[in-house]
Amino acid sequence: MARPEKIRLGDMLVQQQLVTGEQLKLALDEQKRSGRKLGRVLVESGYVTEEGIALGLARQLGADYVDLKTFKLQPELIKLLPEAQARRLRTLVLQEQAGMLIVGMADPTDLTAFDELARILKREINLAVITESQLLATVDRVYSRAAEISGLAKELTADMGDISTEFGNILGLTAGAEDAPVVKLLNTVFEEALKLRASDIHIEPQEKSVVIRFRIDGVLHVQTEADSKISTALVLRLKLMSGLDISEKRLPQDGRFNIKLRNTAIDIRISSMPTQHGESVVMRLLAQNTGLLQLDRLHMPPRVLERFRHSIARPAGIVLVTGPTGSGKTTTLYAALNELNTPEKKIITVEDPVEYRLPGLNQVQVHEKIDLSFSRVLRSALRQDPDIILLGEMRDQETAEIGMRAAMTGHLVLSTLHTNDALSTPIRLLDMGVPRYMVAMSIQMVLAQRLVRVTCENCAAPCVPNPNEHLWLKAELGDQVDSVEFRRGAGCSHCANTGYQGRQAVYEVLEMNNALVEAVNRGDPNEFMQIGREQMAGNTLRRDAVRLVVSGRTTIEEAMRISTQLDE
Repeated sequence: MARPEKIRLGDMLVQQQLVTGEQLKLALDEQKRSGRKLGRVLVESGYVTEEGIALGLARQLGADYVDLKTFKLQPELIKLLPEAQARRLRTLVLQEQAGMLIVGMADPTDLTAFDELARILKREINLAVITESQLLATVDRVYSRAAEISGLAKELTADMGDISTEFGNILGLTAGAEDAPVVKLLNTVFEEALKLRASDIHIEPQEKSVVIRFRIDGVLHVQTEADSKISTALVLRLKLMSGLDISEKRLPQDGRFNIKLRNTAIDIRISSMPTQHGESVVMRLLAQNTGLLQLDRLHMPPRVLERFRHSIARPAGIVLVTGPTGSGKTTTLYAALNELNTPEKKIITVEDPVEYRLPGLNQVQVHEKIDLSFSRVLRSALRQDPDIILLGEMRDQETAEIGMRAAMTGHLVLSTLHTNDALSTPIRLLDMGVPRYMVAMSIQMVLAQRLVRVTCENCAAPCVPNPNEHLWLKAELGDQVDSVEFRRGAGCSHCANTGYQGRQAVYEVLEMNNALVEAVNRGDPNEFMQIGREQMAGNTLRRDAVRLVVSGRTTIEEAMRISTQLDE
C-alpha cells in the first residue's frame, strides 16, 4: 500500500455525516483551548464514537477496519514491533499476507508515524484502522514481560555474586533506589501481575532456584524461575517495604504496603513463612481504585438476589456468607454494605485484615499480638451503638456467641464461615459449641458461594461433552442435555491461551424457617438436613453451576470441579 494521503479528520467526518458542522466547530474551539486531539474531543463530547471515527477513516482510505476484541492475534508478528514503539506510534502488526505486513493504526492520518513504522519494520506495509482504546488494552495484554523479568533476575544474580557491589545498593537503600536491581525486578513483577489480573504473587525458594508464580482466575501460573541467590534480596526488600522485622527469619510474619502502578493504587498484603530452602512470600494484590461491586452486578440469580436483599434489609439477625478461602465472600458482603451504607445507619466492621476501604464505615483491624482479638473488638463495638456489624469471620465459639447475642439484641450482623455448603453451616456452629437456641433464633439466612472461571468470549466455540461429562450432565438436566449447545474456550491472546477470562460466583441460599428452627431446637441434625434439602431442591450450588454451563458462561469441567469440591 502506498503512503496514506493527508486527511483532515474534521472535514472527513462532516462529509460522511458522522458529525455536524456545528459540532465540529465546537470541538475545534475546545481543541484550541485544551490542546487535546480533535478525535478525542469529539468522542468525549459524545458527538461520535471511537468506532465511528475508525470506520470513517477506513472508508476514506479504502482500508479495512479491524475489531481487536475478536481478531485473532499472532504473537510472533506482534513482537516484530517493540512494546515502546507500539505504544508511541499507536500501532500493532496484525497479519502477514504475500510478504506484506498488515498493520493496524489508531491514527492513520499521522504520516510521520507511518514513515517511522516503515523504517522500523523494513517491509511493505498494508494499513488497517483500529481504535485507540482497543489498541492500548491489547498492548497491555499481549506484550508479556516474562523475558524482561528473567533478564532482571539474571542481572540481580550477577550483582549478588559481585563482592564489590554494596548490598545496600542492591536492595535500594541508598540514593537512586529506583535503579537498584531488586527494585526494578519487583516493580516489573508487580506491573506484569497487574496487567495479567493476578490476585496473588508467590515467591517460592527451591533448592537451586526461586520460582515466581501468579494466581490468575484462581489458578497458579509459573511466571519465571531464577537463581536461588536472589531469594534473600527479594524477601529483604519486601520486608523493608512492609515494615517487617528483617532480622527474623525463623517465624512467619504478616504485613502490608501500598504502591502506585500506571496511575493505579495497589494495596498489597504480604505473608512470609520459613521453609526448608528459605522464606516463602505470598502477596495478595488489591486495586484500590477498582470500585466496589453493586449487588446487581454480582450475577446472582434473581431469586437469590431478592431473598438476600430481603434478609439484609431486616433490622436484626445474622446473615452468613460461606465458602472456602478465595470464594468471593468478602466481595459479596461489601457489596451488601455498599447498599446498606446510608447516613442514618452506623456500620462497624471487625476484620483481619481490612480488605476494602469504604467511606462512612468504622473499620477495625484485628491485631492478635496486642490482644486485639475478634471477640474483644466485637464487645467494644457493641458499646458504640451500631446498627450493622460486619464480623470478618466467626473463627471460634466465643466470637460466634457474641455475634449471635448482638443479633438477638437488635443488631444486623453480617459474617462469614468456612463451610462446604449452606446446609452444613448451622450444624458447624453447633459443633463449635454455640447453644442451640442461639443458632435457631439469630440466623436469618445462609448464602453459600463458589467461584467458577468464565469462558473467554473471544475464543469460545461449540463443543461436544465426552461420555463422562454427558453422564454427569444427564443426571442434572435429564433429556434436556441433548438439546443444549455447550461451549469451551480454545485459547487466545485475550485469555493467555487458557480459554477462560474472569470468574463468576455460583450461589445457594438457606433461609431459617419455622421447621428448620424447630429441628435445631430439638437437636436432630438428620431432621434438619432433610428439611433443608427439601427447601433447597433445585437451587443448589451444583445446579447454579449447571445453569452457567447451559447459558454458555462456563464449561462443563468447571461445573464438575465445583461438584467434586462439594462431594468431598
